[in-house]
Amino acid sequence: MRESSGPHKISKTHSVITKSHSVKGKAPRDKRAVVAVDLGAESCRVSLLRWAEVGPAMQLVHRFENAPVERDGHLFWDLNKILSGVAEGLRQCAMIAAEGIRAVGVDGWAVDYVRVGDDGQPLGDPHCYRDVRNVAAEAAVHKAMAPEKLRELTGVQLMRINTLYQLYADKIAGQSAVWVNLPEYVLYWLGGKRVAEYSNATHTGLLKLMKNQKDAPQWCDEIFEELGLLMEDAPEIVATGTDIGQLTNDLSVLHPYGETRLIAPACHDTASAIAGIPATGDDWAYISSGTWSLVGRLLDKPETSAEAARLNFANLGAAGGRTCFHRNVNGMWLLRQSLEYWKKKEGREWDVAELIAAAAKLPKPKALLEVDDDELMQPGEMPVRMNKQRKRKGLEPLDIKAANAPEIAALIFHSLAARYAEVLRDVERISGKKLQRLYIVGGGSRNELLNKLTAKATGLEVHCGAVESSTLGNFSVQMATLEGGSAAQWAAALQPAFDATI
Repeated sequence: MRESSGPHKISKTHSVITKSHSVKGKAPRDKRAVVAVDLGAESCRVSLLRWAEVGPAMQLVHRFENAPVERDGHLFWDLNKILSGVAEGLRQCAMIAAEGIRAVGVDGWAVDYVRVGDDGQPLGDPHCYRDVRNVAAEAAVHKAMAPEKLRELTGVQLMRINTLYQLYADKIAGQSAVWVNLPEYVLYWLGGKRVAEYSNATHTGLLKLMKNQKDAPQWCDEIFEELGLLMEDAPEIVATGTDIGQLTNDLSVLHPYGETRLIAPACHDTASAIAGIPATGDDWAYISSGTWSLVGRLLDKPETSAEAARLNFANLGAAGGRTCFHRNVNGMWLLRQSLEYWKKKEGREWDVAELIAAAAKLPKPKALLEVDDDELMQPGEMPVRMNKQRKRKGLEPLDIKAANAPEIAALIFHSLAARYAEVLRDVERISGKKLQRLYIVGGGSRNELLNKLTAKATGLEVHCGAVESSTLGNFSVQMATLEGGSAAQWAAALQPAFDATI
């Protein structure tokens, strides 16, 4: 990583393919539309890709809010609301795409899953990964199997949100059942097979570490046996971009869905977001910036060094059988939770753009937050939690009234930028390759202040990619399956239209 010096370049990522909107220099052989569903922890989106004479045209057709709901002290996702929102988006797509819809792909956040009965119907709403039950489950799992052993077997970052701990919480509660991760469940609900797509499967903490791209992904039988989890409850693992069947649910009566295929893209939204970066070479890193910030780089094979394990880096699935080598860093969750606190406590609703502009006028805070503190991972009263951390450090408390929101926002942004730089230094050292470029994708790519602070802290050339990079990557993987070529090639071909229409 370069030392920071001089002006810090921040640019918008543009396609390396400018004369053609097709990998092969021509329009796809099949001009039917393609749909990408992107499930988010705060909002979900249904987008449509169509083919005009001048090239591809993309449209965000339907967006609906999403958030966990609390019942009896536990956090759940409202599954009916999610499915109803997806169905409405798909109906709207059918009204637009009279030429027919060729395929649908779904990506979303990882680790959460739906338990299903013998009839294929859900046994209840899925738990949210932030549910408090994971605390006891994590302790119980680590009592049964050493964390170091889990890391050795899987190569993934140890986090109590991982599917592994949630399944063990089900076992403790006597609720074990057949399960399928949420994005793949939506495909299952639409008519596809019950599967675990490779990139999403790696986030469960149950997949055996793959030594290289040629290995076939497998569930880790040792973990299942030691923890008393049933292998038969787990879905079949499939490669990124697998066609898993035809859309056959109630939507199939709509003419555009008569022959629609269901494709499992990179079902983990971060893997989709990385698939939406049209970068070549090996001198670049990424930050997928949203509720979480995923900070790392793509590797051809997992990094299994002791240093990677000590720093709790993940080796997670990427399109093309590659590895996303990164760490979860707390992200815009800190700001969102703070905004919710001020709204609930004082009735003050800050405009985010206005708040960022006000924070940009303030000097760098004297003391930064430890953004990955467990205390700051929990929901509710975020500014109060920040002060708890400061108290432990012997620092003066913050003024946490809504009027002081710009100061707290500035503290969050400076702290995140410093943490990004720290993680990227670790990535560079462990991988043994110098970094020159940093691609920031996702909602956080719109935060100009955070981007500037990140450029200054890292000394890297920062490129701001697509805000909805997960959707772009979703389309790119689907097109690679349908038409050939790589996801990166299709991301490069599609991005100009994506920038113009979404």
